[in-house]
Amino acid sequence: MTDTRRRGNSFGWSWLWWTAGFLAFPIAGVAGRLVGGRVDDPAAAGLAGFVAGSVVGAGQWLASRGRLQPVPWIVATALGMGVGLLLGGIVVGFQTSLTDVAIMGALTGVVLGLAQTVALPARTLRRWWWAAAMPLLWPLGWTITTLAGIPMAEQFTIFGASGAVTFSALSGLLLYRLLPPMRTTATDTAGVEAPLMRPSP
Repeated sequence: MTDTRRRGNSFGWSWLWWTAGFLAFPIAGVAGRLVGGRVDDPAAAGLAGFVAGSVVGAGQWLASRGRLQPVPWIVATALGMGVGLLLGGIVVGFQTSLTDVAIMGALTGVVLGLAQTVALPARTLRRWWWAAAMPLLWPLGWTITTLAGIPMAEQFTIFGASGAVTFSALSGLLLYRLLPPMRTTATDTAGVEAPLMRPSP
């Protein structure tokens, strides 16, 4: 029972921290908009995506509580978003219907997922699940934002808070499965605190 509670507490806190990382998304959107402007041409898409990706990558690294390596993850996220948003925007002609933003999100997710998968630590289990999930979760974020009534005609760099919460919550479940915390502190039956290795999922 004690080990089960420890695992549950570790999962709960890890997931909540990662989900709280959604706060990086609106900040990333503002930063991308300030630097790149509206995502209405290739130059704006690439620049805004790179800036927004840098902010998102930094936020996710902080929310990972040490599981991700900062430089590889932030660089991969910046490049993945920059190239992915550029590709997605060109394919849909920078249009903003629900279908268009979903397609753009899926293409961004393909590039972003591959870049981030390479940046995952060596101990990651089944790392390519992450690459497979991003083309599904990224358009989901755009879809939820659109259905929430956010005006996509403004040609934002990244989806809004409603989509970001959903994305972060779901991706957090996957990240814990692929990359659980290495250690946690537990108190044994003698009352002595000792490091406890996390079991493989």
